[in-house]
Amino acid sequence: MLRALYSAATGMEAQQTNLDVISNNLANVNTTGYKKTKIEFQDLLYDTQRAAGADQGSGNQLPTGLQVGHGSQVVATSKIFTTGELSNTGAPLDVAIQGDGFLEVQLPDGTKAYTRDGALKTSSDGHITTSDGLVVQGGFQPVPAGTTNINISSNGQVTYTGASGTTSFQVQLVRFTNPSGLESMGHNLYLETPASGTPELGNPGQNGFGTLAQGYLELSNVQVVEEMVNLIVAQRAYEVNAKAVQASDEMLQISNNLRR
Repeated sequence: MLRALYSAATGMEAQQTNLDVISNNLANVNTTGYKKTKIEFQDLLYDTQRAAGADQGSGNQLPTGLQVGHGSQVVATSKIFTTGELSNTGAPLDVAIQGDGFLEVQLPDGTKAYTRDGALKTSSDGHITTSDGLVVQGGFQPVPAGTTNINISSNGQVTYTGASGTTSFQVQLVRFTNPSGLESMGHNLYLETPASGTPELGNPGQNGFGTLAQGYLELSNVQVVEEMVNLIVAQRAYEVNAKAVQASDEMLQISNNLRR
């Protein structure tokens, strides 16, 4: 009965973490470029009382064993990098990535971070930045003063047109072998980790890289209905584990009240 108490308690703790993940997904349903998180569970150690295949004498073997588990735990949370729906904003510096790839930005300490948030802006000195003022790398050049038109093609060719003439250059995206291994740091940014692999640069639309869509933003890939179903499942799983704790407690109470 004590084992049942602790096993059910691990189930409640795991479902609480599951609820936290679902709540975070729902909270970011309108976050630009947000990728939903999925949670993965794992069963805990087993108490093996009879091993399958054990010799019972006279050449007889047990066809099945006797094992009792000790509950469950959360083993991983991973991002699902499917492309979200595109929203037409019409802003010349809004860029959505259709397919594989990230924009590279430079953090204040000089390190690199990566984002799918294409709501780009210009700083006072003309640099292309994120909404937090982080300068976008990957070949983006500052916007000259007097620029009247900015064109970003699907293959990453950028053209500035202004009083001083036309400036054209190529921008690149970054991708990883295992994007689920990236570390989420908030502010729509990801950091490279040993699990993600090293960043690979490439032109949009080539060698499997995604293409760019000017005047669009990629919305969150969170499906509200799907998350609400997951929420109900998590709630019911939590309730049934709580019932198991209650049943174990009642059985212990009966044992304590036994009289000789």
